[in-house]
Parts: sequence; structure tokens; C-alpha cells
Amino acid sequence: MDTREVDRVRAELALYVADVFGSLRRKDQRAKSDCYLRGLMLDGRRKSIQAMAGRLPDGNEQNLQQFVNQSTWDPVPVQRRICERMLPLIAPTAWVIDDVSLPKDGRMSVGVAPQYCGALGKRANCQVAVSVHAATDTASCPLQWRLFLPRSWDTDADRRTSTRVPSEVTHREKWRLALDMLDTLAEWGMRPPVVVADAAYGTNAHLRAGLNDRGIHYVLAVRADVSAHPLDAEPEAPPRKGPVGCWPQPRYRHPAPSVATLAAGLEANTFTTVTWRQGTRGQLKSRFAAVRVRPAGKAVERPIKAAASSEQGWWDGVLPDCWLLIEWPDGAEAPTGYWLSSLPADTPITELVRLAKARWRIEHDYRELKHGLGLDHFEGRSWPGWHHHVTLVSAAQAFLTEQRLIPKVPGPASPSTRPSTPSRTS
Repeated sequence: MDTREVDRVRAELALYVADVFGSLRRKDQRAKSDCYLRGLMLDGRRKSIQAMAGRLPDGNEQNLQQFVNQSTWDPVPVQRRICERMLPLIAPTAWVIDDVSLPKDGRMSVGVAPQYCGALGKRANCQVAVSVHAATDTASCPLQWRLFLPRSWDTDADRRTSTRVPSEVTHREKWRLALDMLDTLAEWGMRPPVVVADAAYGTNAHLRAGLNDRGIHYVLAVRADVSAHPLDAEPEAPPRKGPVGCWPQPRYRHPAPSVATLAAGLEANTFTTVTWRQGTRGQLKSRFAAVRVRPAGKAVERPIKAAASSEQGWWDGVLPDCWLLIEWPDGAEAPTGYWLSSLPADTPITELVRLAKARWRIEHDYRELKHGLGLDHFEGRSWPGWHHHVTLVSAAQAFLTEQRLIPKVPGPASPSTRPSTPSRTS
């Protein structure tokens, strides 16, 4: 947005800040929130505090530094208020779990470590943040963030102290962070229609089990080597001898094949062409098949056995079934995508495909958050500073999304009748 566009929405922004940042008790803190959001939205290559303060007529670098890096205001009520405003407005078809990497120099920024950096496509020094987004084909916004803390940070007292990492915060796997965020949102009375994620999350059977335990349906991408039995595969019950607790567990006659092997064994007429969205170059379509399977593997079977044992019951060896969705484009030598879904058995394949492809919208989020709103431009190092910055960036993106979605009633010669700039509509 240029200066004129920012000025045009100043009154609406003031009302937005008064509501979203209403939990901040001090008037000067709410004023700094307004200033910071304008700095994030205003055109400029860098969105560091120094650069933003230089562009704003009321920008004060020292005040903004103190507000973001030293002030003790709680970002959680702000995050909750953003969710309360955005979920009814967007009416998401799915919540998407994803993560984003933020390259960093040095080793003193909170959570930084040599790890895979998606932004660079290789292992590099970076921070990684896990996020949950509400999404439709036309709008999306982040609902929650968790900074991934590598295991090396658990025992590094000097860095933890200097970056003010809370004592109770330790390393947690990314899939656990995702479930933590869903639990936080559930405590706020917010529940996803369905959860979508890429194969880095969907392949993890513990995440799928966690979603099942919470009664949350999912459509999750998985790797080709994930194993599953065909729906009609039945386990063999070995002879029962001795006390009940010593009876051997049922086993399947054959090892579970990979989903790639299952796909290769399907008849050609199992696949059908499905169109899921209108793209910029025409309809997006491909060939898909959806079959019912029983995911297998130690991470799946052990919890079932343990549950049966704890209830002094008996596991019959029949694993729970779900959808396996396969994409095999016409002319391709092999499938290009696999998804597991807990949606009901009567779910149409068109709905499975539409949800499986919902992740594309989050790439739009990340582009706007990083390149347009400076998500990765924060130069502070502390745990509180990072969470303040991310919350402010989320608030700026939510405000712009509201501006795009809420109908306007322009008067004659109103500036709002002008075409939106690319930063407002991309």
C-alpha cells in the first residue's frame, strides 16, 4: 500500500486496533500498535523497525523497539480476538497445518539452528514456525503460531536466558505443536471443519491418531511408502492358549503394502478426472482414485493393542479404515500424490480432492506475510519480541483480508472504486 492508501483506511484501522488490541491497557501501547501496523502495510523493501520508523510521519524507532522487544503485553488475547473476527468472516472450508522457515545469521536469535530451510531449499541457519490457517479458495489467514525450539536449545542456558525463553518451554516436535495449537483454539470454542496438511505432517501416524482422538476429520498428504492394508484384508486369529493376558494378538497374513503398491494394482477405470478449482490459466483438473484402506505400521497398531489391554478387552486385529486418495495425472508414469482421510465413507471424491488441494491458498498467506508484511524482517532476538512481531504481522494481514472481503458502499468519485493494488489483491 502506498501512503495515500494507508491514509484512506486510517479511520477503519483505528477502529480495528481499538477492538483487536483492546486487551492492551495503556493508550500509548494501542497507539504503537496502530503505528506498527501502518509500517507493516506501507510499501517498502524492508519492514524492520528502523526502516518502518523512517517511513512513518509519527514513527519513533526507540518507542517501537521498546513496544515490540521489551514491553510485557500479552499477545494471546490479541490472537484470540483476531480469530474471533476472522473465522466468521472467512467461513473456512478447512484449517491448514503448515510451517515456514526464516533464514537468520548468527546463533543468538531465539530458536535459530542449522536445520532444513524451505525458503532456501537446503539445510541452513534459520528459525522455523509452525502455523494453523483458516482457508477457503478465496481467503485465508493464520490463526495460531508456534516457534519450533530445536532440542539443542533445551540445555543452552546462556541462549535461553539472553532470549528470555520461558522455563516451561522445551523442544516439542512440530506435529505436537500443531496439536497444541488445535487444543488452544478448542479452548476458545473454535473447531475446524477438517484439517489439511502436507506429507511432512500427514505421514506421521501420531498426528493422525491425535486428530482421531480429538474427533477432528482430516485430509492429509502422505509419502508413497506409507503402508496400508486393502479394506477387505482380514487378520488371522491365532489359537488362544493360556490365560487371557497371554493370548497372542491377531496378525494379517501378508505385510501391509505401501500406498504406492496399492495404487499400482488399481484398474485404470478406477481413476476418474476431477476438476477442483478455476486457476489463472483455466480449470485445474487431474485423474484421481479414492479407495478405502486400513493404515498399518507399529505407530498405528501399538496404541490399539495397548488400549485393548488397558480395558482388559481383546483387539480383534481389524485396523480402522479410512480413505486413500491417489492422484495419477494422465500420461504420468506414476502417481504424483497420496492422501489419507478420515472423512465418512460416503464422501464424494470431488470433496476429497477439493480439500486435498486446499493447501495452495496458504502459499498466498506466506507470500503476503513474508514479502508484503515483513514476517521474516524482524531483527529482534527474544522470545517475547518474536511473538509480539508475529502477532502484529497476523493482525495486519487480518485487517487487509477484512478490507478485501467486507462489502463497501462507495460514493460517487470515491477512491474505493479504483482498482486495488497488487499488494491488496494478490
